[in-house]
Amino acid sequence: MNSIWWLIVFLVLLLLEIISLGLTTIWFALGALAAFIATLAGAGTIIQFIVFIAVSFATLLLTRPIVVKYFNKDLTKTNVEAVAGRKVTVTKSMTSGSFGEAVLDGETWMACSEDGTSIKEGEQAEVVRVEGVKLVLKSFKK
Repeated sequence: MNSIWWLIVFLVLLLLEIISLGLTTIWFALGALAAFIATLAGAGTIIQFIVFIAVSFATLLLTRPIVVKYFNKDLTKTNVEAVAGRKVTVTKSMTSGSFGEAVLDGETWMACSEDGTSIKEGEQAEVVRVEGVKLVLKSFKK
């Protein structure tokens, strides 16, 4: 493959990465850059493709976990994501199969117990997750 094609592939993938900022195409852009260098060194087409695939997957597997960790370290959870792990006060008792209510930040939510155990009015519970408009709670008592 002509070296100009690898350069074009590299630039297109790099442009896609700049547009998306999703760490999805950068690994393959690096593979295309390596294949471009292999072409300049006189490698044949099969070797170029092997270099492209090997470098792409090596950089993906070896560096992506580290890069994602550092990119997402200051990510602030918002809206529903921020609710999990929060403490709530139950305002209407819930039993297995029935819904109750809980107050979170001054707002009343429909709630249910994660494992079906009863949580009585006035007790504190922890939000496990949000399902639709309902809090799924875990009781602090055991």
